[in-house]
Amino acid sequence: MKIGTPKEIFEGEARVAMTPDSALQLQKLGHECLIESGAGAAAGFSNADYKAAGVEVVKTAAALWKASEIVAKVRPPEGTEIKRLREGQTLISFFNPGGNEDQMALAAEKGATVVAMEMVPRISRAQKMDALSSMANIAGYRAVIEAGNNFGRFFTGQVTAAGKVPPAKVLIVGAGVAGLAAIGTSTSLGAITYAFDVRPEVAEQIESMGAEFVFLEFEESAQDGAATGGYAAPSSPEFREAQLAKFREMAPDIDIVITTALIPNRPAPVLWTEDMVGLMKPGSVIIDLAAERGGNCELTVADEKIVSKNGVTIVGYTDFPSRMATQSSTLYATNIRHMMTDLTPEKDGKVVHDMEDDVIRGATVAHAGEVTFPPPPPKIQAIAAQPAKEAPKELTVEEKKAQEVEAFKAQTRSQITLLAVGGALTLGVGLVAPASFMQHFIVFVLAVFVGFQVIWNVSHSLHTPLMAVTNAISSIIILGALMQIGSGSYLVILLAALSVFMAGINIFGGFLVTRRMLAMFQKS
Repeated sequence: MKIGTPKEIFEGEARVAMTPDSALQLQKLGHECLIESGAGAAAGFSNADYKAAGVEVVKTAAALWKASEIVAKVRPPEGTEIKRLREGQTLISFFNPGGNEDQMALAAEKGATVVAMEMVPRISRAQKMDALSSMANIAGYRAVIEAGNNFGRFFTGQVTAAGKVPPAKVLIVGAGVAGLAAIGTSTSLGAITYAFDVRPEVAEQIESMGAEFVFLEFEESAQDGAATGGYAAPSSPEFREAQLAKFREMAPDIDIVITTALIPNRPAPVLWTEDMVGLMKPGSVIIDLAAERGGNCELTVADEKIVSKNGVTIVGYTDFPSRMATQSSTLYATNIRHMMTDLTPEKDGKVVHDMEDDVIRGATVAHAGEVTFPPPPPKIQAIAAQPAKEAPKELTVEEKKAQEVEAFKAQTRSQITLLAVGGALTLGVGLVAPASFMQHFIVFVLAVFVGFQVIWNVSHSLHTPLMAVTNAISSIIILGALMQIGSGSYLVILLAALSVFMAGINIFGGFLVTRRMLAMFQKS
């Protein structure tokens, strides 16, 4: 089938839904690729790049919509775009079905199929198609870069000849995909990073990335704050007041605030009030990633950057992914390519729209002349119930002692048997071997026995201290080899040299590994 990507008509949108690389992968699925002339220019992809990838460049949007059986784009269709849909055609894009009911109904009336990329279920199998997470990841990263661009100091602390520069203190509200991306970027730049989320289970994730989780002394904070779909559940008024009180306490000491609390089709909760902005130091920065739904900051103005009366910069841009158009387009085009892989199971260029598939059904909002939004919850495969295990029988003191005695007797019998077999084998060898060989052989057997007892029986948790023991044993091997190097036999000299070489590797390697492990516990 022919897959076409038009140029985005939304003002300021620089992303494109098809890249030369994704086009190559789509062609492997048996599809033909078309793109409107100049559609990828703002994202850094020229018409020549597409032609080199085997993509047909179409001059106008009207011609592309007419020639394409599948249309892939970024923004929801606007104006004439939705009117260009026809029966049997498939549209893959962000669609905002919860707030776009009229266009959804129009698409269904025309007999077109609409796949809304933001409706991809958040299940493990669908992660490769999760365009929301891809864009949120970029938004979180870009938010920190924008904060640095508007902040008048370093992120990391420095000690210079001109004086000491303290590190910036960054608070990130919300630890979803965007929040975690912001945490990773902020800590990597050297800032002291704090993060808050109503879901206490994300505390370990936050701390593992080098940030400090802001704990809230409130009963509700200990309960599950997660809702379905991977978003945080709305909080009670009491919890919200405790949350605002904590933020108000932190505000005078924070240099940069990045808010990420946003649930699709819901107004953004106000988490940073006007009085908190007034408590912040002049030169501080607030980046509001929820500006498109009203903003988490009370003073946020969508798509604008303003400065408060006390000199705090508040950034309310809604196009953070578009500000990194090349990276955003690459990830989004990959998401669409994975969606097309599921829609083309035979890789023969024929789309099979399987409405029994959880991912395809969840993302489809219009199909076969009907509005299919909202989708049913994904089917969860039942896990076979494990048979209940009987509780172990509680033993009396006498029974426990009897078991220990029996185990000791069994171990003793095993050791006696091994010694008897070993002694018999040694005696058998001694009957036919010369006396000089037997002297060395007995030493060898004893060394093996001692080595077995010293090394084999050591617990796995003590492997690092064991290096010292293995180094000692290797040292004994080197001493023995050095004593044999002066032998008149070339074979003995060769074996001795090899022993010294291999034991030396073990010794020096052991010291290097130990040094690295000890360095892990040292402060830089």
